[in-house]
Amino acid sequence: MKTLNDFNFKDKKALIRVDFNVPLDDNFNVTDATRIASAKPTIIKVLEDGGSCILMSHLGRPKGTQDEFSLKHIVSKVEDLIGVETKFASNCIGTEAEDAAANLKPGELLILENLRFHEEEIKGDYDFAQKLSKLGDIYVNDAFGTAHREHASTTIIAQFFPENKCFGYLLEQEITSIDKVLKSDDRPVLAILGGAKVSSKITVIENILDKVDAIIIGGGMAFTFVKAQGGTIGNSLVEDDKLDMALNILKQAKAKNVTIHIPIDSIIADDFNNNANTKVCDITAIPDRWMGLDAGPESRKQFHDVVMQSKTILWNGPLGVFEMENFANGTIALGNSIAEATKNGAFSLVGGGDSVAAVKQFGFENKVSYVSTGGGAMLESLEGKTLPGIAAILE
Repeated sequence: MKTLNDFNFKDKKALIRVDFNVPLDDNFNVTDATRIASAKPTIIKVLEDGGSCILMSHLGRPKGTQDEFSLKHIVSKVEDLIGVETKFASNCIGTEAEDAAANLKPGELLILENLRFHEEEIKGDYDFAQKLSKLGDIYVNDAFGTAHREHASTTIIAQFFPENKCFGYLLEQEITSIDKVLKSDDRPVLAILGGAKVSSKITVIENILDKVDAIIIGGGMAFTFVKAQGGTIGNSLVEDDKLDMALNILKQAKAKNVTIHIPIDSIIADDFNNNANTKVCDITAIPDRWMGLDAGPESRKQFHDVVMQSKTILWNGPLGVFEMENFANGTIALGNSIAEATKNGAFSLVGGGDSVAAVKQFGFENKVSYVSTGGGAMLESLEGKTLPGIAAILE
């Protein structure tokens, strides 16, 4: 695996695919700069070697050129975080980009305009990738968030740098962290899978059954497993067409000696809103017109014990509707348990949109071992797929 440390960037131009797809407010201020900060170690390494950086990214899903998706809005934030004056080219290909790249001196930073202003980016167009490739000497992919996309700047471009391509520090860290969970000798290995739907996690569950010792199933998807086993779940979220699949997963787990933990009680509500009436209820006996919206106190205790016995922990998906304050306590309790286990020496990886949002919201970011930056890319890795952006560097 070729990484940044395999290269000396002195007098070289590093063409770096970063993921600066960051949220902006109505005044185009960056509201969460995590992704920019995550790319800093890679950028600094190149600059300290005596090289220069040309950064490529997308922002949002523009239809053609749209000013609100211009990367010019993030230039000042990049300058603040990296501490280097940052130049901007208002196109990512063509004369302006080529001139800006050619005139870049060691120690300087250039951001190219949004790649997705050109539809060829998403189409994985060969000619577009070739035009991008002319801008730099060494191609660095540091964008895990788009590594599962076969786009021009993430995958196709790598072929133009047969010897001069590598992973940036962030992408290297993502690969290492996922491998640490899926190929771990540090057992027991626990996977916590939450969120709304079983259907979105089926392939993940099937792939990890050979690699883990226990799985906690929480969130809305737990009710499909409860109903499949004959429980009554009131108006709780359920996928009725996945009941047989849930039973099949339980059967496979038993055959592979994997313990599956499903909540035993639930915080139920008579309406889907924060101010609804609530009570604690056995998860297999939820009355009509009531719905489970969070893991109950007994489940939290049970999950705490499972987490504390684990040496390697993957957390993907919340245990309840944490966006509503009254149904966030199960997710918070789980975060506290994982933080405690991590403090005691366990390795914990948090990945997947909602669990990352929860970790940030409740202040667990620095209390777990690693927080993944990629949602879809993380899920596809857990499904056992080889991501095109990663394969392109390894070829």
